[in-house]
Amino acid sequence: MPKIKVNGQEIEVPEKSTVIQAFKQAGVDICHYCWHPGLSIAGVCRLCMVQVEGMPKLQIACNTEVKEGMSVNNTSDVVKETVKWGLDFHLINHPLDCPICDQAGECGLQDQYMQFGSYDPEMAEPKVKKSKAVDLGPTVMLDKERCILCSRCVRFTDEVSKTNELGIFNRGDRSEIGTVQGKPLDNNYSLNTVDICPVGALTSKDFRFRQRVWYLKEADSICPGCSTGCSVKVHYNEEGVWRVKPRVNPEVNGHWMCDVGRNTYKYVNLKSRLLSGKVGKRDLWQEVSVEDAVRSAGLKLRETSPDAIAVVYTGQYTNEEYASAFKFFKEELKVKNVFHWLNNPEKVNEFDGLLFRGDRNPNTKGLENAFASFGAKGSWDNLQAGINGRKFKTVIVFGPEDQSVFPDLDEKIKMFSQAENLIWLTACANKSLDSVGGETWQIPVKTYIEKAGSFTNFQGKVQDFKAGTTIVPQALSVSEAVELMAGREINWNLRPRGVGGPKTNYAVSDRGEL
Repeated sequence: MPKIKVNGQEIEVPEKSTVIQAFKQAGVDICHYCWHPGLSIAGVCRLCMVQVEGMPKLQIACNTEVKEGMSVNNTSDVVKETVKWGLDFHLINHPLDCPICDQAGECGLQDQYMQFGSYDPEMAEPKVKKSKAVDLGPTVMLDKERCILCSRCVRFTDEVSKTNELGIFNRGDRSEIGTVQGKPLDNNYSLNTVDICPVGALTSKDFRFRQRVWYLKEADSICPGCSTGCSVKVHYNEEGVWRVKPRVNPEVNGHWMCDVGRNTYKYVNLKSRLLSGKVGKRDLWQEVSVEDAVRSAGLKLRETSPDAIAVVYTGQYTNEEYASAFKFFKEELKVKNVFHWLNNPEKVNEFDGLLFRGDRNPNTKGLENAFASFGAKGSWDNLQAGINGRKFKTVIVFGPEDQSVFPDLDEKIKMFSQAENLIWLTACANKSLDSVGGETWQIPVKTYIEKAGSFTNFQGKVQDFKAGTTIVPQALSVSEAVELMAGREINWNLRPRGVGGPKTNYAVSDRGEL
């Protein structure tokens, strides 16, 4: 590994690294727009200028390979002056849209102007006007005036999604981003172009004008959208969850995530959720406290013969929840009839070649491991026969967190409800459950952003995540529900408050010294 000096700091970097990678490794800020670690090198913005000892001219850091003994800096007066006027050149036609721009507060242009610019503009000519609010496709809007032609979005559709919808058209100050031959930007990874846009040129239709980013906090989590298990950041505030964005993980998703995974924030919010316990049946429902619902369900389980109980799991819960549930049913209740409800079994092995998988559950592998670890097995035919033949009097279902990915949901509810007693743990409300005829318990459980745990992705990689926020304070984790079913206590005093109240401007406390 060659040793080089970055602003006087000696570091070792991998062979064939570029100077800009060395700066990033050293934790030294360097101005740049077009370079992105997940894309090819374009070298079009010319802002990552550095002075290399022994070279007569400044070099761009993104396309200069490190050499043993090299000494580089971006702190000399000539570099600072070059970068400053490079920024001025980029912003000649850029509109002063910051007060109305969705990117304000997380804009690379704002950050880099404050750090590397801070000049008095000398251009007196009128700015070139271009189209604003250009519809690129179902998910992305373009403001051509704000675009600085870094080409990141074009390279993404060429190199990563390989869908080739975007290009740069025209010449000089008339150059602009557009779709190729009118082909819309319509692929399952289109919103990554919004993430990598260093200005506010590309914005998400879903998030656009809904929140200012300084009103949002973020939490690290794992996407529950499929079995890939992308690392993500979930953005939320007192009003709920607003968006999901990728978090860099070289071993799983790199810098990207799919558009389907981004929509997983929607079902965790209040309007989709089951907010309290419900006990009863068609037209005779009674809303009760969650604790009362769980304890009465646990009493019904303990009254039922183990051979008359069927336990149904979906692959949407954490490894820790599976462990506690399997232990309770096998060791305490002595239940042997356990079943795996796999949605879209014909699509489990489908893969789009990048990230998205046909298995729309985050922890199918973890559930399979739990079945193997506890020596549990049960075929779906046996479950159906047991319900139809009245062998199973009580069916308890750890239902899907994201109900939209279970196309057979209504059909299965109809089948399960043929049992005398149906205990259904679910995060979201479901109208089909409200119309069942047998004695039924509906118990609200936490979503992925409200609990800590781990998922095992399709590769067998176990990934931990922590709780971010609480949407429904009454909701339980499966582990908590099992404790209450067993007649034990949980510490209710440790439970956080749910969403509600005035929004907090988190930027005030996070911005540092003025």
